Amino acid sequence: MAIGIARLHNLFAAVMLTGIFSLLAAALFVTLDAVDVAFTEAAVGAGITTVLLLATLARTAHRQRASRRVPVAALAVTLGCGALLLYAVSELPAVGDAQAPAYTHVAPRYIEQSPHEIGIPNMVTSVLASYRGYDTLGEVAVIFTAGIGVLSLIGAARRSR
Repeated sequence: MAIGIARLHNLFAAVMLTGIFSLLAAALFVTLDAVDVAFTEAAVGAGITTVLLLATLARTAHRQRASRRVPVAALAVTLGCGALLLYAVSELPAVGDAQAPAYTHVAPRYIEQSPHEIGIPNMVTSVLASYRGYDTLGEVAVIFTAGIGVLSLIGAARRSR
């Protein structure tokens, strides 16, 4: 599906395929018993992202124009970011390492005290709803700000024409 999305020139079809991909990912998360992650993927990936992209398409062209030049600067930035990410991943602890900071400090507290402090039997839900509530609020604010920024840029481009 990702290859199909990248090769499409019809932007409306590409937006619809990304929404379908997000719904399939949410269904996969449900089968893995990660209902909270599935809910987030469905709301953000299939919901708000699709709406923002459709609103952008309503104000722009529906087909991608063929470019004759090679975007060297974009390729350089992408490769540079990829190299930085690979370097950062090499510094992470090994998967399943019992001495990783997440297992020695944070996880034991959540496992032992979360059911008593929050009263929710699902530990992941209690962490997301209570301990990380401000993170979630911040993420919503970032998405809202990005949406307003995209809409204002599109409006400014239409006014300049």
